[in-house]
Amino acid sequence: MKRTKIKRIGVLTSGGDCPGLNAVIRGVVRAAHEQGWETYGFSDGYEGLISPVRYRRLDPNGVDSIMPMGGTILGTVNRGRFAAKVGAGKKAEIPQAILCEARETFEGLGLGALVCIGGDGSLSTALQLQKAGVPVVGVPKTIDNDLSATNMTFGFDSAVEVVVDALDRLHTTARSHKRIMVVEVMGRHAGWIALHGGLGGGADVILIPEIPYRRDALIHLLKQRKSDGFGSTMIVVAEGAKERGKKLVTKEAKLRGQGEVRLGGIGEQLAEDLEATTGQEARFVTLGHLQRGGTPSALDRILATRFGVGAVRLIAAGHFGHMVTYLNDHVGGVSIAKAVRTLRTVPPGGETVASARSVGISFGD
Repeated sequence: MKRTKIKRIGVLTSGGDCPGLNAVIRGVVRAAHEQGWETYGFSDGYEGLISPVRYRRLDPNGVDSIMPMGGTILGTVNRGRFAAKVGAGKKAEIPQAILCEARETFEGLGLGALVCIGGDGSLSTALQLQKAGVPVVGVPKTIDNDLSATNMTFGFDSAVEVVVDALDRLHTTARSHKRIMVVEVMGRHAGWIALHGGLGGGADVILIPEIPYRRDALIHLLKQRKSDGFGSTMIVVAEGAKERGKKLVTKEAKLRGQGEVRLGGIGEQLAEDLEATTGQEARFVTLGHLQRGGTPSALDRILATRFGVGAVRLIAAGHFGHMVTYLNDHVGGVSIAKAVRTLRTVPPGGETVASARSVGISFGD
């Protein structure tokens, strides 16, 4: 990598945690060290940039053993004074005074660039910092795998593994009791986790946001399966899935006035409805934050490391305001403004959905 005049960079993790964050940090620190740069890590996301400012020096020895660790050694928040996402597709402007204070911290430490690891909301904040005079490089972080500018994000593979493991365990109890088992998974407005987790875990039904399901079709399927001698049915439902013509199931009442609407509850609602309608016993399991925690998979460790190195390469090339991308097995970069413009959702007519249908998996449509 080409050396530049930069001597010191900053790094932070923002938004929800996910497996692989520490591997990115390690990749950034070690790649920066090879450039002859120092790395400073800010605590609790962007909040560490403003009073009370919180940071520490990171070196290769200090990050040597963090790659297999879940979570983030720097801490993270998805609320607070830098909350830039206030709803589905809605962004808020960070107050200018907050941006100026962050820039003053950045300049006071003599930093040449700031690596911001986060999802679309966190990267929208990074873009505002860039416009305020802070040279930033973004690293995409979301288990939902829903950023259109990159084929894959770290954390997704680990989340899918959690879903598959859960289905393996739940199949046995469902068959023993001849139950309908409804497993609710994360993913917000994209069904990647449900699709891949359901396909890998042998689900009978997968319900995703991109294919609204029909209640009558689902009930007919369950009755037909019972008539055909299948004692149990495994249903994977994405938290953002919805019945055709109906609204999303949310937890708006529990919001505190910041951040996006909380999705969730469809698994419980669906299980209760199916049991009452079919007469077959139904149970639901919400995997929730189990999908975010724990040791990252080997694939996520590798991808996260490549993303960390990719961020340093973008800095060395002077490509500020860009986000690391993974396309066709190549780590490159794209402008953050372009990266956060649209979500990457499951194509209903795509090959993966077609493969699932070919092995008898229903999408409730």
